[in-house]
Amino acid sequence: MSEIPDWLNNMAEIVGPKGFTRAADEMQPWLTDWRGRYTGKALALVSPKSTAEVSDIVKIANKHMVSLVPQGGNSGMVGGATPDSKGQSVLLSMRRMNQIRNISAGDQLAVCDAGVILQNLHEALDEHSQRFPLTLGGKGSATIGGLVSTNAGGTQVLRHGTMRALVAGLEAVLPDGTIYDGLAPLKKDNRGYDLKQLLVGGEGTLGIVTAATLKTVPALIDRCVAWAGVSSPQAAYTLFQFLNARESQSLEGFEIIPKSCLDAVLRHIPGTRQPLEQAASWNVLIEIIRDKSGATDPRELVESLLTEAIDKGLISDAAVASNEGQAEAFWKIRDSISEAERADGPALQHDISVPVAQMADFITEAGEKIEARFPGTAVAAFGHMGDGNVHFHVKAPPGITEPTKAVAWMSQSSQTISPMVHDLVIASNGSISAEHGIGQSKREELGRLSGDARLLTLRAIKTALDPKNIMNPGKLVPLASSTSAS
Repeated sequence: MSEIPDWLNNMAEIVGPKGFTRAADEMQPWLTDWRGRYTGKALALVSPKSTAEVSDIVKIANKHMVSLVPQGGNSGMVGGATPDSKGQSVLLSMRRMNQIRNISAGDQLAVCDAGVILQNLHEALDEHSQRFPLTLGGKGSATIGGLVSTNAGGTQVLRHGTMRALVAGLEAVLPDGTIYDGLAPLKKDNRGYDLKQLLVGGEGTLGIVTAATLKTVPALIDRCVAWAGVSSPQAAYTLFQFLNARESQSLEGFEIIPKSCLDAVLRHIPGTRQPLEQAASWNVLIEIIRDKSGATDPRELVESLLTEAIDKGLISDAAVASNEGQAEAFWKIRDSISEAERADGPALQHDISVPVAQMADFITEAGEKIEARFPGTAVAAFGHMGDGNVHFHVKAPPGITEPTKAVAWMSQSSQTISPMVHDLVIASNGSISAEHGIGQSKREELGRLSGDARLLTLRAIKTALDPKNIMNPGKLVPLASSTSAS
């Protein structure tokens, strides 16, 4: 191993032996992204345990122009927390900063370090009869700092919004080592540009989030989960309009799932079963909750609404979960789609969004266009119909299962199929990233498809706050040579 430079020794002294390593076997798990698409190198893995330590590390990095790559649970989908292959950056892990600083049930606020795991926050809030209304499949590894930095979404955005709407305050270390103390949950603050909102979704390119003040809501009294069969995405949207008009304050989940995705889950995920006696072409997963005393029993509400929906011809059949175990079984199907599809074979996955009213038509029309242009492929589109988020997966033609062939197909198709998908998204006034971020996987496409105003603003903000480009370089902000849309 090469001699350690003095500045790296200084970082090691700041965090102590528990917070510093250059051992290849200890660093290896954190140098490859969760999806296995990107692998990089780093001079060291540094793990501070306080905001002051983060500040001291950043000051050293700024002085010596050393790139820092912040990382939480390493569960991102776009390679945003993976260093490049040059091996000249420092991987800055936030996992030791894992304290929940304060929970105020009366104010419905929780203050926690960036390294707090989402599931741990859920469990801690449950003891205070509160909950944090954001969840996702990776809740057992995703950290609060990572969720803030990617403006994560999940299945409850319909009622509560993305992470951006749930962050009441932030603490962060800026590129020069300055600590930004914005944890106070001010409802009114007219002091100019909102640095908090620049950091939310900033993917660590403008600063390192060290703590957040999060909005909480009352714990659930109970909930009712139902599975309904519909004939098409358009029928699903009509059902959504019907339910949302009646129960917008209690409708917390509305997921659309094609039969192909359900079939894949039933094939590959043990313990899953068909929810309906008669398989439907499209399926909808519905969750209605009760978190206030005196509100209508959600089961009674769901049964009444679905009976009316059947009478109106909006759905073909429905199953209402009779207990919490069955409700979890319904959600397990939804949460297992990506795992099941990986077992089925290679697929290009696109996390995109379009206006809610256009989602159904986009799923139908874009799917047909992709399958016609690339014979043998099959589109599986599912997602959060209430917020326009489509997980648009393009499966490889049959027979491409051998690892070498699968890798080759993925590499080639990402240069042909994905740009067409993104072109269709932009034509529908949508976004090429709904909830996963840009990272390194979508940076070139963001440059290709963004107008001059967006690109100018992104680059200007990055240059102003991080003139030495030490904060997570190579992520989010397109290179100046990228071709922008007119």
